[in-house]
Amino acid sequence: MSTRLNPYIGFRDNARQAMEFYQSVFGGDLQLSTFADFGASEDPAEAGKIMHGQLEAENGLVLMAADTPNEMEYTPGGSVSISLSGDDEPTLRGYWEQLSGGGTVTVPLEKAPWGDAFGMCVDQFGVAWLVNITGEPPPG
Repeated sequence: MSTRLNPYIGFRDNARQAMEFYQSVFGGDLQLSTFADFGASEDPAEAGKIMHGQLEAENGLVLMAADTPNEMEYTPGGSVSISLSGDDEPTLRGYWEQLSGGGTVTVPLEKAPWGDAFGMCVDQFGVAWLVNITGEPPPG
């Protein structure tokens, strides 16, 4: 098996809702396992929390997530952003519209100095996204 690098997002009590939202954005197969499924917490309040979630889209995108256990510190968003890039403009603009729709646009998706369309947003779950659509490089 080859090695893959996948974003793994930590949430506090809303990993299920977030992953279901991402499935609505990217499509694909969503697998969710709770702490109860693995007998991984003695705290009954954590039984229904997501211990591991994995979304595999048909185009090869893979996104993983989990709820942070109550006894662990949780910092929403941290210092990580997830970047989507490529030349499939309709697909990437569709992702942008859905991800930014319930969140906050920090940089509007528009032509950047390097010739691509670029934008940044924070979605409704506090996750930062960058979208870069390949364009024509500037002359010169």
